[in-house]
Amino acid sequence: MSANPRLQDWRGRVVWIVGASSGIGRATAAKLHEQGAHLMVSARSAAALDQFCREHPGAEALPLDVGDAQSLQSAWTRLMARAGRVDLVMYCAGHYEALDVDHYRLEPMLRHLEINYIGALRVLEPLLPQLIRQGSGHLSLVASVAGYRGLPQALAYGPSKAAMQHLAEILFLELQPRGIGVSVINPGFVETPLTAQNRFHMPALISPEEAAEHILRGWRQGRFDIHFPRRFTNWLKLLQLLPHRLYVGAVRRTTGL
Repeated sequence: MSANPRLQDWRGRVVWIVGASSGIGRATAAKLHEQGAHLMVSARSAAALDQFCREHPGAEALPLDVGDAQSLQSAWTRLMARAGRVDLVMYCAGHYEALDVDHYRLEPMLRHLEINYIGALRVLEPLLPQLIRQGSGHLSLVASVAGYRGLPQALAYGPSKAAMQHLAEILFLELQPRGIGVSVINPGFVETPLTAQNRFHMPALISPEEAAEHILRGWRQGRFDIHFPRRFTNWLKLLQLLPHRLYVGAVRRTTGL
């Protein structure tokens, strides 16, 4: 068997979304609330989380900073005290800044890793033993199509998302035989506060609500690689197969860089 257990009935399921204050994380949390999930929502902005919980009665706020191991451990302790288990964790915390070799700085390189990747590792420390004890549950990591292969101006962002992709593949291999689901979410361009800084045309741009629909469909179908919108991401999948020389030519023709 190579697929995840299908997630179709959310009533009463305990869901923890890290990065739920805006964008894809918030939209996905709202969709799950509609379907009866018991939501735990985390992000740095306590005010944004409190607003979400006021609009979605029954949801609970667990403010945290993924860059602070003590903050994250405190949130985990509160989650376990309130719920005692977790059925799905979605790591959606993210940072994005366009960066190229002419503007290289170490600080943004490390910040991307800290939020986009190392934060997920901090979540895994308490989560993996819990999932293994339960013998069930699902872990979903938000990466990006920017992690498929190298792209111009993604000097800091791309490697952090490629690391997330690699991590998810290994976790799937080790956890799926134990009945624990693992998925990686690879969005194309989604209209969020992160992409709002882009000054270039974003093909096949979709709303966070559309992204959330794709994600729930992927979980419902038991998919590992949840990528969307497919009219855009399928082309990027094909680019993965090209030899390096042809890939470089295709990227330069497409981007003009």
